[in-house]
Amino acid sequence: MKTLPHSLLFLALATSGGAFAQDPHAGQGKPQAKASAHDAHAGHAMPPAAKNDPHAGHAMPPKAASDTPREPVPALTPDDFTAAFPVMKPHAMEHAPAFNSLVVFDQLEAWDNAHGGGQAWGIDAWFGGDINRLWLRSEGHRSDNALGDWSVDALYGRAISPWWDAVAGVRHDNHRHAADLTRAGFGFQGMAPYKFEMSAMAYLGGSRKAELVVEAEYDVLLTNRLILQPVLEASLVADDDPRRAVGKGLSSVEAGLRLRYEFSRRFAPYVGFVHERVFGNTADLHRDAGEDVSESRWVAGVRFWF
Repeated sequence: MKTLPHSLLFLALATSGGAFAQDPHAGQGKPQAKASAHDAHAGHAMPPAAKNDPHAGHAMPPKAASDTPREPVPALTPDDFTAAFPVMKPHAMEHAPAFNSLVVFDQLEAWDNAHGGGQAWGIDAWFGGDINRLWLRSEGHRSDNALGDWSVDALYGRAISPWWDAVAGVRHDNHRHAADLTRAGFGFQGMAPYKFEMSAMAYLGGSRKAELVVEAEYDVLLTNRLILQPVLEASLVADDDPRRAVGKGLSSVEAGLRLRYEFSRRFAPYVGFVHERVFGNTADLHRDAGEDVSESRWVAGVRFWF
């Protein structure tokens, strides 16, 4: 067999499309894959970088709208701040000048213990608007078929915050075995954090010189209608008042626990337990008079308001 010259060999390779020149594996015995008639990419040379790209030859979806750059938020102007935070009206202008009233019989109860039976009451009432009010209070008891000690407060109250009032006025005390006592009174009342209802009153004048009465109560909602109410009241006196069996220092403490059922928000019967005790010089005056220094009683009553 005659061998062709090298120039003719290169000419034959060039005229054959350079298949062997372009294939690095040419002459190694591997069969060359034929282009399919149905291959859409047949006959198209792929760029080197696209050989390993799984998305090669696929049309890319249009760019998402969220990827489109948006216009920047314009800087806030003084007019924007004025519209967002308007100047509030004075506190007094936010309240309606309408006249309202509320009368609450917080305690209207009876008891029967080893010392006999009796009745007691505690009333709170106010008349006026949201800022200025007239407060009337009364508490006392009746026992042995006779009216016992009782008191009445007439106070002017002014709201100093959404939850607190400052009050000032007069208090009149009636004692069964002594002359009446009228004194000036002032203090604060309202709702402390965690919904504790608080009252702190100072009374000046008379034979006691000064007296501080602090009261706290709290409503424990066992259900929407069944409510447990603990109450604690303490009295501190600056001077002895022997005619009314009251001594200076910590005079008395009364603790009560009442469980009421609200058939409606305006009417609720209740049962409870009350314990009273006197201390210090007051206890000595009670012992000298042959009276007990403590007393406990079960009570039953009704709470209502209008």
